[in-house]
Amino acid sequence: MSEFFNITGNDGMASLIEPWCAMLSAERPEQCFQLSLAGSSTAIMALAADACLLAPMSRAPWAQELAAFRNVKGYSPTGIQVGWCGYGPRAGAKTPPAIWLHRDNPLAGLSMAQLAAVFSSGTPQGDITCWSQLGLSGAWQHRRIHLYGLRDDGKYASGFRRAHLANRQFPHHYEPLPDRRAVLEAVAADPFSLGAVGWFNAAEFGDGVRVLPLGQREGAYFMPDAQAVQAGDYPLGSAVTLWFDLPPGGVPEPRLAAFLRLALSDAGQQVVAAQSASPEGYLPLNEVMLHAQRQRLNEFIKGQG
Repeated sequence: MSEFFNITGNDGMASLIEPWCAMLSAERPEQCFQLSLAGSSTAIMALAADACLLAPMSRAPWAQELAAFRNVKGYSPTGIQVGWCGYGPRAGAKTPPAIWLHRDNPLAGLSMAQLAAVFSSGTPQGDITCWSQLGLSGAWQHRRIHLYGLRDDGKYASGFRRAHLANRQFPHHYEPLPDRRAVLEAVAADPFSLGAVGWFNAAEFGDGVRVLPLGQREGAYFMPDAQAVQAGDYPLGSAVTLWFDLPPGGVPEPRLAAFLRLALSDAGQQVVAAQSASPEGYLPLNEVMLHAQRQRLNEFIKGQG
């Protein structure tokens, strides 16, 4: 008798999910995987509706998705990170979430505290509104920082605000634009600006814009290259996460635990590494993070999570 295992979520992750399913099916032929990989926006909602056992995502869930799950279940979904998604900039591939600036802007980088002071109002250390506050001189010394980004509509900009700006509001001079292209075009035309967007292939803009290095502290800045993303050093890196429904005090059912164990196994991580050169640019976890996620999973299986 067939045993159905429904998986709903990110479409780009088919290159990971399908090999993992094949590996498990070889061990348990009676297990039948049904995949509905139509996008990360379908993942948490399907999990809340008990329409799937596993919900893969390459971004963090939005607040309204988590709220909907909690409204139905009374608790939050549980996630195990199995890799990273994206690095760059790379030709023919989308660059991960980033802060963009004009090619002629000399700013070397920002700490996340500085970034929050630039992109939000009411920061404890005081807001940053002028380039001189970031040490720039010359043509930038007496100019205000112009901010561009996406609309605060519950999606990327709202998630960025909650995750990196302590949920504070964008400042009044933040200009919301309809899409990522419009943001990059505005930055390319404005040397005194910064733009915040999610995934975007900026190759078509040529040398008009560049990615701003970021770090957790001043002077230690990182580009979203493969090494920095995999090390967890790039602050806006996107985690690849397998989400599932785990009630408080509960344990994952055996077939779910087996899937999660496989994804975190050496063989499972080799599947992720094999997709590193793909347009999605999946990267496996480094040894420290892999050990931490394996330990978390073991705690869940033992009912100690």
